[in-house]
Amino acid sequence: MHRLNTALFGTGFVGRVHLEAIRRLGYVKLYAIGEREIEKAKRLAAEFGAVRAEADYHALLEDPEIHAVHVCTPNVHHYPMAKAALLAGKHVICEKPLAMNVAEAEELVKIAKEKGLRNCTAHNLRFYPMVQQMRRMIADGDIGEVQVLQGTYSQDWLLYDTDWNWRLDSKSNGKSRCLADIGSHWCDMAEHITGQRITSVCCDMATFHKTRKMPKGPIETFAGKTLSPDDYKDVAIDTEDMGAVVFRMGNGARGAYTASQVNTGCKNRLEMEVYGTKGGVRWNQERPDELWIGNRNSPNQYIIKDPSLLKPGAKSFADLPGGHSEGYDDSFKQLFRRFYESIEDPTIQPDYPQFVDGLRQLRILETEMESNAKHGWADVPAFQG
Repeated sequence: MHRLNTALFGTGFVGRVHLEAIRRLGYVKLYAIGEREIEKAKRLAAEFGAVRAEADYHALLEDPEIHAVHVCTPNVHHYPMAKAALLAGKHVICEKPLAMNVAEAEELVKIAKEKGLRNCTAHNLRFYPMVQQMRRMIADGDIGEVQVLQGTYSQDWLLYDTDWNWRLDSKSNGKSRCLADIGSHWCDMAEHITGQRITSVCCDMATFHKTRKMPKGPIETFAGKTLSPDDYKDVAIDTEDMGAVVFRMGNGARGAYTASQVNTGCKNRLEMEVYGTKGGVRWNQERPDELWIGNRNSPNQYIIKDPSLLKPGAKSFADLPGGHSEGYDDSFKQLFRRFYESIEDPTIQPDYPQFVDGLRQLRILETEMESNAKHGWADVPAFQG
């Protein structure tokens, strides 16, 4: 039986992913959809069995039947929607980045704490089984003391100047695009699996397409590759296509990563490499069931996801037996399951990224932008919360 009712705001690419994951939980009912394009909202409401569809999300926040809200809109709406939901007494899952700046995120953290409401920033990529296996290996000392982190989050969906998405508009997305959109995932994962904090950064950002061709009509994320020249207009771009970051961590480790949305052939390649005094681990999101383990004096290994062979702390992040792949959509299911369980049981210590973690990533992002602007190192404000 459904025990909790939820509402979803925003029905683009990631909104649809949220809808599918909510449906898979079983005990959570998609009760309402908030979407300015009301006909689209009504179609999805009919498809997913939602009771209500509204163009104005405020109308849904007044409904006492709704326990929680998913904010899946363009970034500029995250802060006002999440704030309004919290003030209405709703638990909130918000896509990242949590807000457009640190000040907005700090206010959301404060309100959520004062209201005693569950809150989550949707850094779902933590929830791949093999990412959790890396985390447990590091915590158990299997690779020794962490010394080096390196990797990338590389995509090619904005490779051409004819590729377009709302994220290219800084008024909707924010002052940073690539580092905010995907670099934040990499940094969140690095801190999550090591238990260490990034303390200072040296960042270089680049915009290769100073002007892009914006379609005259609406298109979906990761789409619009077959339009003709008459369908575009030229638009100046003020957000980065890629960023390269060298960083230091609190335990003395050093690291470097790149984030790019113009890397030819890379579809969604988050690669994380961690090297310690005893061994190393490497994971690639495009091959999520595999984990490379590096050894100095014995052969290197590849292990394949199998919950019966994972470390105890990682087993619960895999629902299917060995040889049965679990991917991107499953990471949302694992995140949402833990979020809604914590609503039902107030004694549960959250095992998911909260608003304070979204605030943390905005602090790192703003420090990266500061570093890029001054062409030098910048210190990340100390972690709070």
